[in-house]
Amino acid sequence: MPMPLFTEYDPERDCACPGCAQRRRSLARARAIPLRDGGHPAARGARRALVLATAAGVVLGGGGGAAVAVANPEPVPGPLAPGSPQGPRAPLHGPAPAAPPHAPTVRRQIDRATIINRAKLWLDAQVPYSMSLYWTDGYRQDCSGYVSMVWNLGTNEWTGSLDKFATRITKDELLPGDMLLFHNPADPNQGSHVTLFGGWVDESRTHYIAYEQTRPYTRKLATPYGYWNNATKYLPYRYNGLTGAPAVTPVPPATPVTLPVPKPTVDAPYPGAEKFGPGANNAYVTQLGRMLGERGGARFYPQGAGPQWTDSDRLATEAFQRAQGWTGEEADGLPGPQTWKLLVQKKGKDIPPTTTGAAGPPSLQVPTYPGAAALRPGAFGPAVTTLGRQLMKKGFGKYYSTGPGPRWGEADRRAVEAFQRAQGWRGASADGYPGPETWRRLFA
Repeated sequence: MPMPLFTEYDPERDCACPGCAQRRRSLARARAIPLRDGGHPAARGARRALVLATAAGVVLGGGGGAAVAVANPEPVPGPLAPGSPQGPRAPLHGPAPAAPPHAPTVRRQIDRATIINRAKLWLDAQVPYSMSLYWTDGYRQDCSGYVSMVWNLGTNEWTGSLDKFATRITKDELLPGDMLLFHNPADPNQGSHVTLFGGWVDESRTHYIAYEQTRPYTRKLATPYGYWNNATKYLPYRYNGLTGAPAVTPVPPATPVTLPVPKPTVDAPYPGAEKFGPGANNAYVTQLGRMLGERGGARFYPQGAGPQWTDSDRLATEAFQRAQGWTGEEADGLPGPQTWKLLVQKKGKDIPPTTTGAAGPPSLQVPTYPGAAALRPGAFGPAVTTLGRQLMKKGFGKYYSTGPGPRWGEADRRAVEAFQRAQGWRGASADGYPGPETWRRLFA
């Protein structure tokens, strides 16, 4: 009987690459994810030496790598684009010479839910960006290493090779788990970047949720399509090893749905609390928005009232309730029977041009929210200056090197994002673009 071949598997102890050296420091203070949940075997090597020795015949390769969460400080908003070189093709566990130009591409099977869950591993661990370090799962800590990890490629690819594992699709075909890739062949070290598509922010499809590895840490952020700069050069791709993928067919334009809106007669009965609030989608929400708009709340609806309950409905309702002198639970932004009665009977006080968080002097009044279009890239006007000055008053002015001005800039977005994060918001709620609630809190 031939002697079985034993392969020692302890890269943490033997490998001198910067990635493994970093892992040896990290694992001393990190908790490893169990192997059955996709954790990396090396993360438990020191504690499982005896088990590995007795299970030498077990095949350790090919498993799905998952990140080990390491405590990091609260992330500081970073620049919009990495602007750093991307590492070359390499195996896991550290840098190595690039693979041959025509090396076969491995196609591991994976579904969309697993892709997004893997993306969240680095997001939760707040993995620092680096083009030379390797995380505890063996993947390089830059943007292409991140996508290699979430797709479970088993190798560290770069922006010049990721497209070999995927098929080009159109914007209308994008689904969570696809990627948006920009590779600059003339100078790969400048501008090349890749993000993971996490879904559209709204039906306009002008912004999407991007999972990306960028400075200072992994982040999830509402991002303009296809990116903050070089937008037209970002191309959508779908991983070839995707399981359960629908046929690649263009998504037809959404057909507007017209819902019958009850006529707001003076004796229209209150439809019930279940018709309003988060998740509500019905004609009564549209009717509520229209009545509030007629009573001075039009500024809360920059795109008009609709059947889907949104924060605009809550803020407009709250403003109307506060105009009646109500406070506390009586001004919670959800229409009750009395709020509804005043609106349908056209009684009570209208929403004033400016709202206040509480009774007080005019200095506490909140300026009218100017609308989303006035606070976006390309915007120019007094609203941008007003926003910047208030951010400075609130202690978020460190991003302004020359002071706020009338033209929207990156300093405005970063200051707003910092303020939103100070409210405890994350993800799309802290994208750096002020909505009605951000505006209200900023001036409250």
